Amino acid sequence: MLHPAAAHFAVVLPIISLVLGVAYLIKPSELMSKISTRFMVFASIFLLAAFFSGKTEAADAFILLPEAGQELLKNHKEFGLFLVIGMGIATIAKIIGCNKKMLKAEIFAILMVAIISGGVLFQGKMGGELTYSYGTNVEKHSDGMDCLTNPSEFVVEK
Repeated sequence: MLHPAAAHFAVVLPIISLVLGVAYLIKPSELMSKISTRFMVFASIFLLAAFFSGKTEAADAFILLPEAGQELLKNHKEFGLFLVIGMGIATIAKIIGCNKKMLKAEIFAILMVAIISGGVLFQGKMGGELTYSYGTNVEKHSDGMDCLTNPSEFVVEK
């Protein structure tokens, strides 16, 4: 179950990258450019880790989901791939902008991260819906409906 941990980092790191990018735009300095670039690299790594860990865990859960849950899981996967690709492009643009001191490339990257940050929040909503509405990868609840109809029976074993 690596996906939940990777996914939480994949949500927060683009947002931190955005905040640092905006701070860089407000008060440009080489140090802030380098710091925001490094956070974007880490965000890209964790988005990639979240995508592949989710892909692995989804293979086990897909068959247990109802049709609506399967469709949501497919959308979650496809949107995750777009986020990984977008973050990769933004990171490459930021690295080029940082190394060659091209402000326009850095602004482009920060604008992309703003869009991606909104996307990861929506992606987190979809992941939460898969977990809490459909019981995806919730032990002993094949479709998640058990824990919704009688929450007192939902017991986590240690």
